[in-house]
Amino acid sequence: MAALDQSTDVLLVVDVQNDFCPGGSMAVAHGDEVVPVINRLAQAFDHVILTQDWHPAGHSSFASYHPERDVHEVVEMTYGNQVLWPDHCVQESWGAELHKDLAIPHAELVMRKGFRAHIDSYSAFFENDHETPTGLKGYLAERGLRRVFLVGLAYDFCVRYSAEDAVANGFSAVVIEDACRSIALPGTVEDTEASFARLGIAKIQSAALNGDIAA
Repeated sequence: MAALDQSTDVLLVVDVQNDFCPGGSMAVAHGDEVVPVINRLAQAFDHVILTQDWHPAGHSSFASYHPERDVHEVVEMTYGNQVLWPDHCVQESWGAELHKDLAIPHAELVMRKGFRAHIDSYSAFFENDHETPTGLKGYLAERGLRRVFLVGLAYDFCVRYSAEDAVANGFSAVVIEDACRSIALPGTVEDTEASFARLGIAKIQSAALNGDIAA
């Protein structure tokens, strides 16, 4: 068991943006309910990083870019399989803005991802080719941050792949379940749970931060 270490722990707040909350173009059910939980959690961390999906209009992951295809179809791209999404988080749009009630004034970095027109980016660490870095790995290493606590939207996509990449790149990862919500396409939550179990990615409830947590 280990308590929070303010010198080496960081809270990674994933994509808490208008388009992923009720009223948005790609709303995650009850997505806005994570906001007060995350606000409370952030007060326990000296180090907080926010991510922001930041797509150009006409992004290749949008179903509208593939007129013969439907939302949630999977297509083969040069970098592998890609789920097609509604247009969302378009740069400079209301939908791309962080939720207005997200209140983390001490956040040290807002890291934008998915801004390359022809490749999507679920993970906060890499584009979906699993090779093109976002720069987050280097940032964490330079700061001496070694354990990443993940919250946000959505549990079964961007939170999942960020946690997986954290572990693959030598960091510890802890997912705070009640500060996440899922898109829940067929099988995606189950696949996420299996992946976390296989990789040893810890899952906790936010209340656990009042005491000790699993290392």
